Amino acid sequence: MSDNGNNGTAAAQTAEERKRFRSEIEFPYSDLESAVEIAQTIHSKAGTSCEIDELAAWMGQTATGGTFRTRLGAARMFGLIETGQGRATLTQPGRDVLDNSGNERAARVMAFLNVELFRVMYDQYKGNSLPPPPAIERQMEQLGVSPKQKERARQTFMKSAQYAGFIDPTTGRFVKPGIARKDEGSGPKIQQEPERGSGGGGGDGTDELGLDPLLIALLKKMPSPEKGWPGPARVRWFRTFAMNVSQIYDGDGEAVEMKIELEKDAAN
Repeated sequence: MSDNGNNGTAAAQTAEERKRFRSEIEFPYSDLESAVEIAQTIHSKAGTSCEIDELAAWMGQTATGGTFRTRLGAARMFGLIETGQGRATLTQPGRDVLDNSGNERAARVMAFLNVELFRVMYDQYKGNSLPPPPAIERQMEQLGVSPKQKERARQTFMKSAQYAGFIDPTTGRFVKPGIARKDEGSGPKIQQEPERGSGGGGGDGTDELGLDPLLIALLKKMPSPEKGWPGPARVRWFRTFAMNVSQIYDGDGEAVEMKIELEKDAAN
């Protein structure tokens, strides 16, 4: 007697188990503060780039250890570092996010919104108080977080939101923090290497445009033409830019919805 039916059931159960462990939306397993610590360590020990083995040793961990790999992956997902050929290199946002850079508040807001799950959660709950933990986890599961990972996703989300200033200390509402424009030359600055053909550091002219600091931080995140800009990364940038423009310029009850997608032919 054939047991194909049982085999089919077993395969379906295995697929279901995989789905329970694998999330369909990106989120870091480590919070934003831990990611900033990695950026701070790179900056204080090596300037802008170092060997990954060195970084792990400076942090008292091993390069192949699960904890270190989790933190490294989170720093990359927040947009603070790039990795390749055994090295970790600070991005422009990774330099801006450092203490006393003069742009750290805006950079931490942008890093938080760089994570797909956090960006979607902000879009859904902005201006309101966040629901209780079980409700947050249910919402995350609906967005594609696996049932086995929803608690960790919620914890990382809440810690990162607190660190980036998204939880208003007075009202408890989930709102983007206000960022005051710093006067030119006030406060200590971190020396930054030029990233674009137009120059670098504070002399690229963006600070003179009179734009919201969040938009300026995003403009500074654009890579130089020589480095290239992959389609998926470009789409994420435009989505984040559009969302921030809407938050800054749209009045109550007149939000402008924009859909930015990468055509399949262009992605191949």
